[in-house]
Amino acid sequence: MKRLFGTDGIRGAAGVFPLDDATVERIGRALATVLRPPDGRPPRVLIGRDTRESGPAIEAALERGLRSGGARVDSGSVLTTPAVACLTRVLSYDAGIVVSASHNPYQDNGLKVFGAGGGKIPDPVEVAIERLVLDGDEVPGGTPARGTVPRSEPVSAGGGSADRPVDPVALSARYLDWLRAVVPGGASFPGWGVVLDCANGAASQLGPDLFRSIGARVVAIHCHPDGRNINDRCGALHPESLAATVVRERARIGFAFDGDADRCLVVDASGRVLTGDHVLYLAARDLRAAGRLPGDAVVGTVMSNLWLDQALQAEGMRLLRAPVGDKYVLEEMQRGGHTLGGEPSGHLLFLDLATTGDGLLSALLVLDLLRRTGIDLAAWAATVRPCPQVLVNVRVRERPPIDAHPTIGPALRAEQQRLGDRGRILVRYSGTEPQARIMVEGESQTAVEECAGRLRAVIREAIGEKETPCPTR
Repeated sequence: MKRLFGTDGIRGAAGVFPLDDATVERIGRALATVLRPPDGRPPRVLIGRDTRESGPAIEAALERGLRSGGARVDSGSVLTTPAVACLTRVLSYDAGIVVSASHNPYQDNGLKVFGAGGGKIPDPVEVAIERLVLDGDEVPGGTPARGTVPRSEPVSAGGGSADRPVDPVALSARYLDWLRAVVPGGASFPGWGVVLDCANGAASQLGPDLFRSIGARVVAIHCHPDGRNINDRCGALHPESLAATVVRERARIGFAFDGDADRCLVVDASGRVLTGDHVLYLAARDLRAAGRLPGDAVVGTVMSNLWLDQALQAEGMRLLRAPVGDKYVLEEMQRGGHTLGGEPSGHLLFLDLATTGDGLLSALLVLDLLRRTGIDLAAWAATVRPCPQVLVNVRVRERPPIDAHPTIGPALRAEQQRLGDRGRILVRYSGTEPQARIMVEGESQTAVEECAGRLRAVIREAIGEKETPCPTR
């Protein structure tokens, strides 16, 4: 049972355990110890962060801990999570760490850790780090690694430097070069009208820079971070303003990212918001035609719409369902040797190209697919009829087992019986927030809304967060 790491790294309120300065420093020392290469040399670590106001302080505490543990540290400043994963692999770092809480509000922050190959560290490594941090085990300290110099002496990001920090601008440029090189024959989309919603996050500069460099006519919104407006009524969680802007600008397509840009939602020219399921279907069909879809299978999650399952089956492909979380999608993909997977939220994995979900990469691949196939995205999307699905969140004060709860369990079984085999219910706890998430899917919008409403009331009454009464005067 892990105590610090959740489904996507360490996450919580900034400045509060485990993201207080002292604990973050200890995490840094533990990381330097656990991630030390087999040959015993000091580990080289790349740090990036999103645009939250708490980011610089957390990064500074993390770096102090890493250096006291003997690591050599380079800062990429503001970088997307997938950029750090990519650069960790391409520039042969021993680890990459991102200071980010992804799609959470600015008050939260977190740490995502990638190993030497750019993949997320496995559970046993996370457990080893937790033991060093929480159980009072001695974490070796020491002085900064010999040969380190102040960050005021930048060098280029050619192959990475073992003893001098690289220039963050060069790191960003190296990542953008890698993205452009992914598209066969070169990434060039002159005159394509593209709207980007950067969520006031880590893609606020990288996103517009990328798409302008490939000739697109770019309109960028929510790309002016102030430390507190990350994910605030914008980005992949709130694509409404993107949809309106695509229609107003008569753009060809729109892309919405989240705070650390590992997600991407697509908006077609009519203003229709498409989910990750839509992209998975188009990508699966395209990859299969090219002979690049092992096992004719796609890995989704228990949240993937029934429409995707049926549409893939109709074309001789399979949808494999993993638990919610890109970590579990990745595990299922690796277990079966699959190359395509993702979530309706827009977290998509193209494992033959990248080690983690990458919103900018996904957007680029969608553009390339549309250009090569000539698909009219809006016309195609208008023919898709996803099954009615309702998602409801309830803030909770505790997390008892759902099925075994004396009130929630029977209510859940009764509602499933009411829907029969024409619908699905999934109730789970969030891996990153104190919430119970209710998903109901079925044939009728009214039926699924009523079912979700009844379950929400039961859960709120049983384990919901209690409201603090206002003091009387």
